[in-house]
Amino acid sequence: MKETKTVSADKSIAQKIEKLTEGLVGRIGVAAQELSSGLNVSINGDENFAMASAYKIAIAAKVMDLVDKGELSLDQMVEVPQDMYVAGVVAIAERFPYSGVQFSLANLIYPMITESDNTATDVCLQLAGGPTAVTENLRRLGITDFRVDRSVREILMDFYSLPEVNPEAIVEAISKNPALVPAQVDPNPNFEADPRDHTTPNAYLQLLLAIDGGTAMSPKSREFLLGVMSRTRTGAGRLKGLLPKGTPVAHKTGTLGGVANDVGYITLPDGRQFAIAVFTNSSKTPASDRERAIAEVARALYDFYYLQS
Repeated sequence: MKETKTVSADKSIAQKIEKLTEGLVGRIGVAAQELSSGLNVSINGDENFAMASAYKIAIAAKVMDLVDKGELSLDQMVEVPQDMYVAGVVAIAERFPYSGVQFSLANLIYPMITESDNTATDVCLQLAGGPTAVTENLRRLGITDFRVDRSVREILMDFYSLPEVNPEAIVEAISKNPALVPAQVDPNPNFEADPRDHTTPNAYLQLLLAIDGGTAMSPKSREFLLGVMSRTRTGAGRLKGLLPKGTPVAHKTGTLGGVANDVGYITLPDGRQFAIAVFTNSSKTPASDRERAIAEVARALYDFYYLQS
C-alpha cells in the first residue's frame, strides 16, 4: 500500500482556478493530489455536490472488492433482463432490444465506465449488493462524506418525475412533454438539493487515493479498473480538453441537468500522476462552458504539478 503525506498547496493556485472558471459554471468544487508528493489542492472541497454518473466508480470499487474476495469473477456471465433496461446514449438498452442478453462482468464494467451505460450500471449495482453495500464499502475505506442511495433508474425517475425510464417510456414521455429535452441540461434545484447520491470533492479524492493506494482493491483489480477508465469515451472536452495531445487520462464523467463532473487520474510528462475530482452544478451556462471550466481546472493543475518536479 502506498503511503504519502498530504501537503496543502499555496492558495495562489486555488485563486487562479477560481478566476479561470468564473462565469463558466454556477458552482465548482475541486480536489486534487499529486500521488508521489501528496501535494493537495482543494476548492470548496467540503461542500456537497450531486455526482450523477460519477458515482459509478464507487460501484465499480465495490464490485472489484467482491472480485478480490472471490465472490464475483470478471469472466462470469451475467444475464441482463429487459426489465432492467434503462435508456441512455449508445446504450445496451438500445443496442439489444430483444431478450436473451448476457455479458461477462468485465464487459458490463467496461460500458458502465467508458460509455456511462445506465443498464450496465444497475446490473453491476445489483451484483455489488445494492446502494447500501456500496456506501458501506466507502465507510470501510474511511470515507464519510460520500453516499450512494439509488440505482440509475431511480435517479432518472426522480429527476424527470417519470414512472419508468426504459427507452420506450422515454420516447413516449418526450412526445407528450417536449420540455423534457432541455431539462437534460437545465439546472434542477430540487435534484441538487436532494442529499442522496452526493459527495464532497475531498471525499471523492479519498476514493481515488484509496484505489491508487491499494486499500480499495488489489493491484490486479486496480490495473483492470484504471485500464477501463483510460478508455472512457465521454467528456472529451472536460479533463482532457486543454491537456497536451496524448496525455494519459483515466477518468469518469457525470452529467445531469445543471451538473457536469469529471474525476480520475492525469499523468504528467515525467510519469508522475495526480488524482483529480471536479464537480460543478447550478450552471445556466451552455454545456460547452461547463466543459471548458473543467478543462481549465485540469490544465491549471497539470501545469502547477509539473512545475513542482
